[in-house]
Amino acid sequence: MYRTFNDEMKWLFGRKVWKLSLDGGFTCPNRDGTLGYGGCTFCAGGGRFVPDSSLPMDVQIENAKAILGDKAKNAGFLAYFQSGTNTYAPVSRLRETFFPVIRREDILGLSIGTRPDCLGDEVLELLGELAVIKPLWVELGLQTSKDATAEKINRGYGRAVFDGAMEKLRAVGVRRVVHIIAGLPGETREDVFETVRHVASFRPEGVKLHLLHVMRGTALEQSWRRGEFETLSLDEYTEIAAETVRLLPPETTVHRITGDGDKRGLLAPEWSGDKKRVLSTVNRALEGVVQGEKYAQRR
Repeated sequence: MYRTFNDEMKWLFGRKVWKLSLDGGFTCPNRDGTLGYGGCTFCAGGGRFVPDSSLPMDVQIENAKAILGDKAKNAGFLAYFQSGTNTYAPVSRLRETFFPVIRREDILGLSIGTRPDCLGDEVLELLGELAVIKPLWVELGLQTSKDATAEKINRGYGRAVFDGAMEKLRAVGVRRVVHIIAGLPGETREDVFETVRHVASFRPEGVKLHLLHVMRGTALEQSWRRGEFETLSLDEYTEIAAETVRLLPPETTVHRITGDGDKRGLLAPEWSGDKKRVLSTVNRALEGVVQGEKYAQRR
């Protein structure tokens, strides 16, 4: 069976680990006009669990723990900066945001979501400093390795930028997690697998596979309503997920095998709103997929 995020956390820390979603108040160069406006066509902004960015970080952390309730007992925590582009700010502000958090005794490490075109030399130096203190994961939203598709979804950078970022992050000792989306408009199954193979060539520490959701209020919604593309069926997505795991290097952790859009804004595919059914179906398909030897034997 492939190695999950939970498997890796138990190997690293010996216990259950939860991610605490935090918001540093960062925006995105693809939203503020530096590169463009509106962001990627599928992006609806923050997720369901994004806290109020005006709250002090210590308050956000305690609030996130409170949401977990009893599940937080005897568990460890990663601070997860997910919303926005979390290296898109002066280095002084990044330092003020991240260092007090990573130095907290109750925080085992950081996970920082960003764009590969927001990793200048000073930012990379800072990330390297953080990685010395505690484990650091940097999540890059590649979505697709095809530049033609990237232009259609208004991603704002080419594949070569991602390639360079992956090498630079490896050089400063950061764990790299790459996001891939299956079902992007105009892409075939083989296009997705081409992206997976490209990502696998960098032997990343982690991958997140997502199903394309059509969310209310996004640019993608209008294209979907015009009938310009169809979303994947559960069977189609399950087959893609299973093959994706087969294509990944044995040392790559599958941090997410699917994601579920906020039901309040989800338009399609409707089946994705039943998270338990989706996970059960995908996991059954993955029962026979062996990614490699056990994690501890490989390290």
